[in-house]
Amino acid sequence: MRARLQAWIEALGDLFWLRPAVLVIVALALALAAVWLDRAVLANRDFTSSYWAYSGGADGARALLSAVAASTIGVAGTTFSITIAALSLASGQMGPRLLRNFVRDARNQVVLGIFLGTFAYALMVLRTVRTVDETPFVPHVGVFGAIVLALLSLATLVWFVHHIATGINVETVIDSVHRDLCEAIAGQTLDAAGLQPPAAPPDGMGVGVSNSGYLQAVDVAGLADWACAQRVTVTLRVRPGAYIPTKAPVAVVSAGVEGVPEALDRALTFGRRPAALQDLEYSIRQLVEIAVRALSPGINDPLTAGSVLDHLGDALCRLAPRHLATGAVAREGRIVLVHAVTSYAGLCDAMFHLIRQNAAGSVHVLARMLDVLCRVAEVERLTTRVAELRRHADLVITVARRSVPDRPDLDDLEERHRAFTTIVAQGYRSA
Repeated sequence: MRARLQAWIEALGDLFWLRPAVLVIVALALALAAVWLDRAVLANRDFTSSYWAYSGGADGARALLSAVAASTIGVAGTTFSITIAALSLASGQMGPRLLRNFVRDARNQVVLGIFLGTFAYALMVLRTVRTVDETPFVPHVGVFGAIVLALLSLATLVWFVHHIATGINVETVIDSVHRDLCEAIAGQTLDAAGLQPPAAPPDGMGVGVSNSGYLQAVDVAGLADWACAQRVTVTLRVRPGAYIPTKAPVAVVSAGVEGVPEALDRALTFGRRPAALQDLEYSIRQLVEIAVRALSPGINDPLTAGSVLDHLGDALCRLAPRHLATGAVAREGRIVLVHAVTSYAGLCDAMFHLIRQNAAGSVHVLARMLDVLCRVAEVERLTTRVAELRRHADLVITVARRSVPDRPDLDDLEERHRAFTTIVAQGYRSA
């Protein structure tokens, strides 16, 4: 249940209208409060000499509130257009999957909410203005609030243009996704090694679920408690990020008990798209997509691909002192749940395979990949992980020998590969 709640809360961030709607409601409440203050508390006060509240008449108040409402709704439309243009540019240059990062940006949502909230505030106050021909009433405090909100909207517009201009910069996007990856590493890895799962393959019958889609989250604790109560061992064959077809086997149960499909339905949360909640490779795929797009013939930007490799290398260096989850969960001294998890080999494959395959012939990218592997090998001391780094370094030099025609460039790559081999040898001796 907790995992499903977390997935639901994360999904709220994809609702671009949510924060603007909240801010509009807040603005409406402020308008009602300002009008009440004018009527109930400050009804008999003379504002003609006030230095902070509006001191004009009803006609001036109507003109001012109408100007604020008309201008802010126009700026809101312009803001929305700028946002759509930025999303289109990001989709074309960095990949459509990065649109989620722009949509989830709370700052873009708050900007739109401020403009719409100012418009709603001005309308609510405007409807209360009465001239001498009617029952005279001028909401002095309410008009002053509209002026304040108009000035806030002006400052917000200037800031928003700056934010969009810097936000679509590819280095800014890479850094933002890299921060998400670092947070995922810190939150989904362990300080110490966990329980090792059984080496033997699981026995039992595969069990499917009625739902389909991308697996977003697994309620590990809840499923483990259920398995412990039923005295069975559950082995999940899928992990968050995978697409699960309807009725496809997702788990193996050690014994035949009732309620297995229902327990899996409660523990597994599906969605229409992958989520970063429990998927360590989610941000990696976003970074790799930026690099692959940059290496396409239409863009041909190897410097961006090199920047992505630098950030991926930093992520591996942060992972060096950490331990990946093993997927084994014990209750009462017995392993009751084994769920699929990301391995170090899987992370390296997700980071380097696509970039290497699209970087054939690009000396800069291949050289940067070897340099990144060297830096990671200098801080990594687990021999199994170093072996994975060695495998990718060998794949890089193999691609270079096949695709780099110039001998000086190939000699440079060979020298970098030899430097990697030397670092690995020294690491093994010092381990």
